[in-house]
Amino acid sequence: MLEYPVLPAQRLIGAVRISHPIPPKSVTMESPAFEIMTDLRHSHVAEIEPHATMELANAYMMQRGVRSLFVLNSDRYLQGVITASDILGEKPLRFIQERRVRHNEILVSDIMTPLDCLEAIPIEEVRLAKVGHVVASLREAGRQHTLVMERDFNGEPLICGIFSLTQIEKQLGTAITPTGVAKTFAEIEATLTH
Repeated sequence: MLEYPVLPAQRLIGAVRISHPIPPKSVTMESPAFEIMTDLRHSHVAEIEPHATMELANAYMMQRGVRSLFVLNSDRYLQGVITASDILGEKPLRFIQERRVRHNEILVSDIMTPLDCLEAIPIEEVRLAKVGHVVASLREAGRQHTLVMERDFNGEPLICGIFSLTQIEKQLGTAITPTGVAKTFAEIEATLTH
């Protein structure tokens, strides 16, 4: 086994501060899409099991400071996605009325967006795309998030990234209005500049 030398350390004295997270990189609609993608190959995924309660999912999202969770089964396969909008919107109320259950009995699997309703953009498309393409795609779909997919060594689909409208707004430095469906860069730019 190789022996490694000890790294030099310095004793702390005087006034010492703690580093703050670097703010998200500022982007424009013409910036490469990769600059706004959360790369799941380099960050921890926020996940939950389908049989967890909706209340637990909400608490976990607040604790982690995220607005969505991947729903994975015991074999770690994607079953769906649950968002803060799912929990805080109309879905729980409709479920309570339809099934006659209490609020604290609603499970993640009851209100999540199931796998067969999810879409993912191939990583090859993202490599060629700009921020404006992602914004247009999210607006067209009426969604807050979209997934990015690649193929693993066996050719099986693998979710490798996610685009979040909230994150994009932070990096653009402006709100993206959900009203009206923008089809072109020009329409999106017009919305952002007014």
